[in-house]
Amino acid sequence: MPKPLLNRTNESQFDSVFSANTKSNSMAISGDAQIEKVLRRMRSKEYLDNFSHLDSGEATIAQNKVDDILGAIAKEFPEVELSGLLLGYASKCYLGAPYEVHTVDLSGRIIEHYKQGETLPSGMEKARAIAMNPAYAFIEVYSDCCRAVSDNGLVSVVKG
Repeated sequence: MPKPLLNRTNESQFDSVFSANTKSNSMAISGDAQIEKVLRRMRSKEYLDNFSHLDSGEATIAQNKVDDILGAIAKEFPEVELSGLLLGYASKCYLGAPYEVHTVDLSGRIIEHYKQGETLPSGMEKARAIAMNPAYAFIEVYSDCCRAVSDNGLVSVVKG
């Protein structure tokens, strides 16, 4: 059974960032090619920093950490609507045995650690093997692909 770290109860920020059908920003981007271009760009240091320290060794993650993650996502991609595209994040878990990977599941609004052999939920299993690669800081899991983000912010797209 996965080890839940946080069950998100404040849904208003999540809903405002990810559930709107269109962005109100006048620079909103539509079209698959344009969205692909935005999602391929290098990630900022601020964005990367928000995904660090999820393996703090504590049983829970502070609510403000989850809020920081949601805010970082909205700030990094203000011109695209990620609702229905971005499923969550996966990365190697450094808590030690028996844990292997952890996820930030946006649909469930939770952060969980998974033991070796436990199936990741909501289409995120496809990111497990990539997340175990030490070349990547974390994996952005989308409905159609994974985007492996390295420590320096470079993004590699993995389809299939």
